[in-house]
Amino acid sequence: MTVETFIPEKQTITLTDSAIRHFESKQKAQPEKLIRFSTKVSGCTGYAYVLDLVDAPQDTDEVIQFTDSLRIAVASHAQELLKNTEIDYVKEGVNGVIKYNNPNVVNECGCGESFNVG
Repeated sequence: MTVETFIPEKQTITLTDSAIRHFESKQKAQPEKLIRFSTKVSGCTGYAYVLDLVDAPQDTDEVIQFTDSLRIAVASHAQELLKNTEIDYVKEGVNGVIKYNNPNVVNECGCGESFNVG
């Protein structure tokens, strides 16, 4: 007799420690809201990242619990585009910027506003 172990697929996105701290601080102002990542068709190369605060996830969203206080939803239509994406929050001078380290991206527009996947 053999025993098979089911190991779920890797979650769609990961967050750096810096991104977790950033999103936790943003969510403190509206703790009843949920952060939701998605994409939309946009720009000259195909897609743009979308980040929203929502009341609840949609039924088909992947919901990931990062810490006791931080849950993030990923829209079902964006899961394949965002698969294995690391999301970071970095300081650039006096500004903070969310960076998407997406291994699926094969082309980005010059301004970095949109991307295309292979």
